[in-house]
Amino acid sequence: MTTPTPTTGGSASGLRRVGLYTTLVVLALIFLVPLLWMVITSLKTYTAAQQIPPSWLPNPLAGYGYEQVINNSANPVLRWFLNSMVAATLHSLLVLVTASMAAYSLARLRFRGRGVTFALIVGTLFIPPTSLIVPNFLIVDQLNWIDTLAVIVVPGAASAFGVFFLRQFFLSLPDELEEAATLDGANQWQIFVKVVLPLSKPALATLAVLSFLTNWNDFLWPIFVLFSPEKLTLPPGLGLLQGSYVTDYPVIMAGAVLASLPVLILFVLAQRHIIQGVSRSGLKG
Repeated sequence: MTTPTPTTGGSASGLRRVGLYTTLVVLALIFLVPLLWMVITSLKTYTAAQQIPPSWLPNPLAGYGYEQVINNSANPVLRWFLNSMVAATLHSLLVLVTASMAAYSLARLRFRGRGVTFALIVGTLFIPPTSLIVPNFLIVDQLNWIDTLAVIVVPGAASAFGVFFLRQFFLSLPDELEEAATLDGANQWQIFVKVVLPLSKPALATLAVLSFLTNWNDFLWPIFVLFSPEKLTLPPGLGLLQGSYVTDYPVIMAGAVLASLPVLILFVLAQRHIIQGVSRSGLKG
């Protein structure tokens, strides 16, 4: 009786799996090491953060950076955090409202010039954002929005990417669902609110996270339109923590940790919807 010999296919599959896992571990380390270094540095004293060569373990463990961030009256980081949180949240809600209605009309309604309108909207994605700073500034200045929360929330709320992204998702929904709702006596608005939007939670959650992240990380636009220290958002505000002659790394890293927490928490909570939304938004063109 002969014993079966192992096939080369199984060993090749095992090698591919090892290679895949090795690649994933390396990629995970590339993304995680900077985050770990940021947290570790924020827990060091000023002297320990200046040591050469640097140490991976904070010795002694100190909350110096966080104390300076919280108790710094000249640079109200917590106020900047609140401003960013309110602005990013309201901006995300506005993007969801405008983009969902525009995307539904372009995906489901039949009207003359629909294709041209969609092409023009998508075409604006190729315009460099920096070229719009001066026109947008002149508009918000005429509206007397300079140095107010509205100047951070409203501009950019009509998101061309949001329209494109949600339109692709709406096209993947079966037409039979809307036809059944129409037979039940639902009008177009009821179909949109009670049928389409509940089925689009993954795409809406994905767009909300992306819009929140874009507004939260915006650095250039707030510099041009916010002038009062208490009106600043986190990205330009954290730049003030950088001294002209001295760099206090624990304070800067503590501010960076504070700025990173909401984004990380939001992504962890919405990651399942993000994966579903991205995977389904490209099913149908």
